Amino acid sequence: MDKASSGWINGFIGVVIFAGSLPATRVAVLDLDPVFLTGARAAIAGLLALLLLWAFRQPRPDRTDLPSLAVVVLGVVVGYPLLSALALQHVSSAHTIVFVGLLPLSTALFGVLRGGERPKPVFWLFSVLGSLCVAGYALLHDAEASWAGDLLMVAAILVCGLGYAEGARLSRRLGGWQVICWALALSLPVVLPITFASRPDSFAPVGTPAWIGLAYVSLFSMLIGFVFWYRGLVQGGIAAVGQLQLLQPFFGLALAALLLGETVSWAMLAVTLGVVACVAGAKRFAA
Repeated sequence: MDKASSGWINGFIGVVIFAGSLPATRVAVLDLDPVFLTGARAAIAGLLALLLLWAFRQPRPDRTDLPSLAVVVLGVVVGYPLLSALALQHVSSAHTIVFVGLLPLSTALFGVLRGGERPKPVFWLFSVLGSLCVAGYALLHDAEASWAGDLLMVAAILVCGLGYAEGARLSRRLGGWQVICWALALSLPVVLPITFASRPDSFAPVGTPAWIGLAYVSLFSMLIGFVFWYRGLVQGGIAAVGQLQLLQPFFGLALAALLLGETVSWAMLAVTLGVVACVAGAKRFAA
């Protein structure tokens, strides 16, 4: 199997794993504070990452790598989880999942700025059209929309795209799983105090679904998903493989409907289909 095909396969696995993140977060924030959830998921994943780095005797990153690792921490370890968790207090997971349609454009933009990639001009036309579909839905769908929730999700998408691109750039040298593990390990001095300070007075009211949600986002969303995702971005290209994120709304909407009983409107499906069509065109001109 050639490198590009392997990249698409790894990227697809990562997207499938990430698709469960927002529904799992939605379940968790029903019983857990968003700040505690953000700290706890990063702390759990960080401790597991330390064990992996120790078990495989990985060398420490160079000092010159620390600023990039800090960007990964701020983007995907703390920024996106916290902002999306806060957004889910205002809107449903089905509504926020549609915003994932902005991730390919965000990732591609930062892939150009940080990764040195240069997609063809037609690529940007399709990417922008897809993003406009999502933005138009967020502005016009008044039944579910919340300005606070929508703005938080836009901010989450921007920092996530930056974290994806920066992590992929660094993965070219350090390796995909090493990058996310070092980022998680470096975040521990910050996220452990946050977790302790924001813990609830009692865990008795926290139901089983919330614990399952926390377990999922800690193990799969914060660690395992990134092992496949960063490797896919490196092998197939940040802008190109990043377009696979447009499949994420399909999986996420299905999970929100099946697991949470949320209503998936025809407008949501139409927007998702429109965005996927645009990204299919963008994929062709990504190289």
